[in-house]
Amino acid sequence: MTEEKTWANISRFQTYLFNSGDNFKSYEMLGSHKVKIDGVDGWRFAVWAPKAVSVRVVGDFNDWNGYDKMLERIETSGVWYGFFTDIEEGMLYKYAIEAENGETYYKADPYAVKSELRPGTASVTKDISNNYKWGDKAWISARGKNSTLTEPMNIYEIHIGSWKIHDDGSFYTYRELADELVPYVKKMGYTHIELMPITEYPFDGSWGYQVTGFFSATTRYGESEDLKYLIDKCHKNHIGIIMDWVPAHFPRDAHGLRMFDGTPVYEYADPRLGEHKDWGTMVFDYSKSEVISFLISSAYFWAEQYHIDGIRVDAVSSMLYRDYSRNDGEWVPNEYGGNGNLEAVDFLKKLNKIMGTEFPNFMMVAEESTAWPLVTAPPENDGLGFNYKWNMGWMNDTLRYMGMDPYFRKDNHSLLTFMMMYAYSENYILPLSHDEVVHGKGSMLNKMFGEYDEKFAAYRTLLGYYMTMPGKKMLFMGGEFGQMLEWRYDDQLEWNVLEIDKHKRLHQYVKDLNHFYMENKALWELDTSWDGFRWVNEADSENSVLSYIRRGRHAADNVVVVANFTPVERPIYKIGVPLAGEYEVVFHSSAVKYGGNKRITKKVYKTKNMQFSDMMYTIEVAIDGNSVMFLKKKPADKTAASKKKTTASKTAKKPTDKTESATAKKAAVKKTTATKTAAKKTSTRTNKSAK
Repeated sequence: MTEEKTWANISRFQTYLFNSGDNFKSYEMLGSHKVKIDGVDGWRFAVWAPKAVSVRVVGDFNDWNGYDKMLERIETSGVWYGFFTDIEEGMLYKYAIEAENGETYYKADPYAVKSELRPGTASVTKDISNNYKWGDKAWISARGKNSTLTEPMNIYEIHIGSWKIHDDGSFYTYRELADELVPYVKKMGYTHIELMPITEYPFDGSWGYQVTGFFSATTRYGESEDLKYLIDKCHKNHIGIIMDWVPAHFPRDAHGLRMFDGTPVYEYADPRLGEHKDWGTMVFDYSKSEVISFLISSAYFWAEQYHIDGIRVDAVSSMLYRDYSRNDGEWVPNEYGGNGNLEAVDFLKKLNKIMGTEFPNFMMVAEESTAWPLVTAPPENDGLGFNYKWNMGWMNDTLRYMGMDPYFRKDNHSLLTFMMMYAYSENYILPLSHDEVVHGKGSMLNKMFGEYDEKFAAYRTLLGYYMTMPGKKMLFMGGEFGQMLEWRYDDQLEWNVLEIDKHKRLHQYVKDLNHFYMENKALWELDTSWDGFRWVNEADSENSVLSYIRRGRHAADNVVVVANFTPVERPIYKIGVPLAGEYEVVFHSSAVKYGGNKRITKKVYKTKNMQFSDMMYTIEVAIDGNSVMFLKKKPADKTAASKKKTTASKTAKKPTDKTESATAKKAAVKKTTATKTAAKKTSTRTNKSAK
């Protein structure tokens, strides 16, 4: 049997899959790799440059201008390769690509796993396949068995370069960050960390969203093994890692992907498709199989090599629409005359299917701001296949409402309630993200209406409301202690405000709120089902008060929420509840320890046999202005009930004469009948509540 032809261990089958859009581990074929060929150690280089006339490797090993490392073309694949024995790890290199127009383009390796520290733009030879010994086997195994849909998910979004910096202005390394960030996040009660882009990028001011190294962890913060240490430490502390990833566009930098071999290789050739004018970037050509292999391989690489738990796909809306941010005449309709980018849709479906199949319960999250349907439905049901979608509508409506003078809120009550019209149409994350604290929008705290003290009360109310509405949670760094300034990518957070009492108490509030969320199943285990939510009174626009129940699989877990969005105290406020008994205040945003005034101190409310808001019972609660409180039904005292029943039974057995005996029997029959009827009604109400 004839052996399959190979080129420095690159097989024809690998190139076939790559050219077909099905090589999801194309990073094993392309890029620079330390390999052994016929018993000889060396470095193999391979790059896709289909229209190139010639390709050579240049670097600090040949003064950037040598012709000693010429690559050869692999048949008709468009891939060029070469094997060299005089290369060492840590050397800088680029590809010198001679184009059909006679020009030579010096390009960084699209598949490089390490890049030169900016402002340098070269790639670096590095073998990362076995450069770290992982200790997160238990975490990865558990992740594969448990879907986050029915688990608590509370994300802390951070930008590594500005969470904290050293006194001399230098960045924390990945490893240094791990030793401070992980204990902090664990103490604060977050379940996941979302990292703004860590794929290599040349311009700090892009925050990482203009990527040149889709397989390269940015060297701003250290080595790949340091990043692995950070992720490993998160996993050992039961914290998941999500990374932002940008397959929507790439920058024009000369060393990057644009005009890679002198022709549009990675981007659409037609500028009406291939240029993103808002961002000054290039759009990937999703119709090319090799581009699909490249992008899916990038996502696969981060899951396999770095053990990340999820990807948040940036700017999905810009991928889905051919007319995104374009005027008439500036875009090209699809083959059916519509504005949908059908190739991008197919790519996203394929990406999500591959990641979900290869990495069970891996999270794919869409930043998608339009009403595109079925974003989180599976591809086989004509969905895009994401696990979650950012709820941008909720975020915009809610922040608009919270910035409004409370006097006018009664006329804008629907900004809070409208979410429940579509809350279960997708699997949502409620994002209070970095995008909302930049470009003159103000910090999260400063978005709140009112003077200094009022802002804190309103912000606590917002966070309590946000934490108890359906959907997973995400808060950008600094929001947990009330950063006053907008986020600045080139400076650290205002940690010094924690010396101010109001901020310190807010910090404690967020910590306790996070832990309350984690400890109460009703707030997350039915997040994607109407069974997990019930309005008590969504219509009290006059008082700007919302009340609702978050329900778990067991009625005993249910949490009743009352949120007052004006500074007006409500000493007697009626709400309906489904079950009789005593309801205890288990969390209150106006507690003194959180910076509130604690004007309302009552802790337990007993139901009245009065129907209210379609519920059989009523409690009259007292709630402070600008506050939110959570109540839970106290468990019935079974011992007391048993004693009461026994006493009643003994008394019933002591009639003084036959008349009293007959009366007692009639009363007992009547009481039993009434009890059965009541039990039947109660059972019905209980079952409805548990749904």
